[in-house]
Amino acid sequence: MGEDAKATPPKGRVRWMICGLLFAAVVLSYIDRLVLGVLKPQLAALYHWTNTGYGDITGYFQIAYGIGFLFFGALIDRVGPRIGYLLAMGAWTIGHFAQTLATSTGQFVVARLPLALGEAGTYPSALAAISSWFPLRERALAIGIFGAGANVGALVTPLLVSFIVAGLGFDWRWAFIITGAFNLVWLAAWWLFYRAPADHPALSAEERAWVEAEPAETVGRAGFLAVLRHREAWAYMVARFLIDPVWWTFLFWLPDFFHKTYGYDLKNFGPPLVVIYILADVGAIVGGWYSSRLLKRGLAVGTARKRAMFAAALFALPVMGAGAASNIWVAVALIGLACAAHQGFSTNVFSLPGDQFPRFAQGTLVGLGGFAGALGGFLASKSLGLLLDVVGSYGPFFIACGCAYMVALAAFHILNPAYRPVSIAKD
Repeated sequence: MGEDAKATPPKGRVRWMICGLLFAAVVLSYIDRLVLGVLKPQLAALYHWTNTGYGDITGYFQIAYGIGFLFFGALIDRVGPRIGYLLAMGAWTIGHFAQTLATSTGQFVVARLPLALGEAGTYPSALAAISSWFPLRERALAIGIFGAGANVGALVTPLLVSFIVAGLGFDWRWAFIITGAFNLVWLAAWWLFYRAPADHPALSAEERAWVEAEPAETVGRAGFLAVLRHREAWAYMVARFLIDPVWWTFLFWLPDFFHKTYGYDLKNFGPPLVVIYILADVGAIVGGWYSSRLLKRGLAVGTARKRAMFAAALFALPVMGAGAASNIWVAVALIGLACAAHQGFSTNVFSLPGDQFPRFAQGTLVGLGGFAGALGGFLASKSLGLLLDVVGSYGPFFIACGCAYMVALAAFHILNPAYRPVSIAKD
């Protein structure tokens, strides 16, 4: 990078305002996908759901999410993040509202399909926007910031749903209606404010020069087969396959774990979840900050990313004892540390498409990675539902969670030892 890496950032803040909008969108996406998980103990008692049935809801959501990732990855390469995000949130808002018509596990499976398909566009759209608006030296931090929206959404959801249903005494359907209304406000803001850097009227000349300092790339796209020929793509996909299931199952099953293990319900499991996702929020930002700091110290990009991933993997190991925790707050500490580790690890994994692949191939790779992660999540969710119905213990799940990150890092390094830019042909 030379002297360019030491350049002073510009005074303009348009790129950080866009990052703020991306952060808000991730918050909303996580609120919408997690309302059902918070309501699960109440709905399971009301409609007599089994763990296997709930595993179907979460599992098929993830399969649809993975398919949507393949679709949106290619779509974003063609239409760009502005239109892509409008289509994504529009679709998932329809699915979110549709859940008010469901009662059985099968009906929720169907209602959540458009929710899953639309939410799959969140990260391809956001990563495409970040790649357009942030140079390499700021990219991991920007990804960490908008990625922290996942933890904020997970933090807000139990408090908000508890307030709507338990506090105000509203029917459970109002939790979906009120949270879905926030999406409409965001859609208007995104349509009015987001533009590509070359077209943004509020962008100063100084900030434009900073954003466009890296060489522009010509229009085009790379197909799935062209991307899959590269080991670096498989490194990204395998890592997502191994670590995404941990996060997915935490999101969908933690309220159930606290309810069954410690007797907590909608009125009082909010604080434990808040603590967990505050820790996860810190991990998302620290993971991006740490690798960015290593880059500023002159380390190679691959070394910085992998060092940050190794540190995160170490912090995930203690979660193996969460299933045998003596009280809920010991479990909260162990799970919260693991969630922080996950976010720090995934922030650096998510940097791979922008670090190593040309922009015209990034959407396709992100789609493939999202599909791999969703496939892993489907297998984990189905297995956990069956495990709980047959064995009745979360212990084996937590042991697998603790090991997942070291295994993922080993596979990532074996497949991508040099971490060099990839040369790839366009379709």
